[in-house]
Amino acid sequence: MGDELFFLALAVAVALVAGRVLARRLLVPEAILLVAFGLLISLLPGVDDVRVDPEIVLNLFLPPLVFHAAFLTAPRETRADAGPIAIMAFTLTCATALVVAAVTGWAVPGLPWAAALALGAAVAPTDPVAATAVLKRVGAPRRLVTILEGESLVNDGVALTMFGLALAALDHPVTAADTLVELVKVVAGGILWGIAVAGLVGWLRPLVKEPGAQIVLSLVTPFVAYLPAVELGLSGVLATIVVGFRLGTTGQGLLQPASRLTGQAFWEVLVYLLESTLFVLLGLEITDVFGAMPGQSWSRLLVTVVAVIAVVVLLRMFWTLVVVPLLRFKRFETIDVRQRVAMGWAGMRGAITLAIALSIPFDVPNRQILLFLAACVVLATLVGQAATLPWLLRRLGLGESEAEIKEEAVARAATLEAALARIDELAADDRIDDRTADVYRQLFELRLDTVRSVLGEDEGRPEMGKLRKELVKAQRDKLNELYRKGRISVATQRKLLHELDLEERRRASGGH
Repeated sequence: MGDELFFLALAVAVALVAGRVLARRLLVPEAILLVAFGLLISLLPGVDDVRVDPEIVLNLFLPPLVFHAAFLTAPRETRADAGPIAIMAFTLTCATALVVAAVTGWAVPGLPWAAALALGAAVAPTDPVAATAVLKRVGAPRRLVTILEGESLVNDGVALTMFGLALAALDHPVTAADTLVELVKVVAGGILWGIAVAGLVGWLRPLVKEPGAQIVLSLVTPFVAYLPAVELGLSGVLATIVVGFRLGTTGQGLLQPASRLTGQAFWEVLVYLLESTLFVLLGLEITDVFGAMPGQSWSRLLVTVVAVIAVVVLLRMFWTLVVVPLLRFKRFETIDVRQRVAMGWAGMRGAITLAIALSIPFDVPNRQILLFLAACVVLATLVGQAATLPWLLRRLGLGESEAEIKEEAVARAATLEAALARIDELAADDRIDDRTADVYRQLFELRLDTVRSVLGEDEGRPEMGKLRKELVKAQRDKLNELYRKGRISVATQRKLLHELDLEERRRASGGH
């Protein structure tokens, strides 16, 4: 078994690399290729004997994914739109789970209602990654991005709480009163545990100085929040969300400045690996899924797939365009119909849905069919909605406004001017020498000139961007030459190249 696991891990790693490379070259959604690679891997000799425990999927993948999403939540903007976020996350998630459960229960004979509800809970939460990536790329209004991110964060907690209750109902019959008591215990206990863990980690943070140890602390934190909560019968997801949100919204955050850049890169890679691996694991399950299909009516199964996808997509559009406006919630009334259309269409399902579906226990009746339906929903929304969202946003005219560009440039200019003023103060007090002051003054003035060009205060100098690229290239070439001639060590070469990479990355992202 050890050899099979090693071979499987190696095959998955190859699939992740090949999927990313081919997706960019073929211009197709990466998720489809990853599922296809997973299917091919499942056909290899010996791999069909390897089964991934659903609890491993739930306990290994969910905590860091949920924590990362919560940590990046914008606190002030999220609080300002807490009403629309709560309405979308609670009412729409519950409605989607219940309607999908009803449709699935009708379409699949003999399916227990709790199993149907487990599927409904799996496909109810949206995935913010695909939607917000498109929205940010085309410069959609920031408020729209914030609402979608906040909704996805909250509906993860709602859906996973419903999923836990559905699994509990599969084990033993429960009454409405039992469900209510259990719900209060799970939700309240999870929130309180999350607050306690956030306090502990916040106390530890200043004591951990070494950058590598800080990154390890950030990695351990979601599991400390999630796993004990689950063992105590509480909501591990809510606990993880609370920890991520509290740590992410404090002034200092979890990582100190010295390790922040490295930590961000680490988490970006980790989240990518986890999400991509889930799609490959889905492909690995496909052969088992189709192996369970011979006894099923394919026409009925096709009708079920279409019905579930239609519920997931159309119910969200109906909710944003009809139901929510009828509630006459004040903050939601300020969102115009174009943005509500975009919100309705930006309901893609992704990693969280896959993680929940793959964690359905093996002994649940018709598990393969439930997994198949969840996979169809994920692929249909990623292909159908993610691929057409950029076109829809352009048709709706939801691009980045000039005011937002100016706002960011004004903020950058103000911070750079503050730094220049501080340099002058330190030089006047003889706390730094004139040479040092001149070096830093030139550095910040160069960045300020770039920002002023965005503000229109430095027109007529389009050659500056090209010149900067040429200068960076000349510095890289010189460093490589010095290393080849043995005049500098590889450590010095890599350090200075890294500084050039950071500078280029700041300029590419607008952080001049």
